[in-house]
Amino acid sequence: MDLIEQYLSRSKEIIGDRNQTEIRYDNEVLRWFRKGKKIKNAIIKANKKYPDEALQLDKSNINDVANHYDYLLEHEKIMRKLKR
Repeated sequence: MDLIEQYLSRSKEIIGDRNQTEIRYDNEVLRWFRKGKKIKNAIIKANKKYPDEALQLDKSNINDVANHYDYLLEHEKIMRKLKR
């Protein structure tokens, strides 16, 4: 298994299987995150647009959620580079 295959396999484990609604929700969070919103505000915006997928943030999970979306953002950048 080459390095790219290893990365893709590991990223699938981290991100997991998501349905289309979950992907749209994540993309909405990332859209606001890219605009410079803090993760809490990005989640609030996505929760308004996709209430069925709404994440509940509190002190116990905010860091994990922020790390998850940091990872998704970096993953998105890597995938764009790989497609070139």
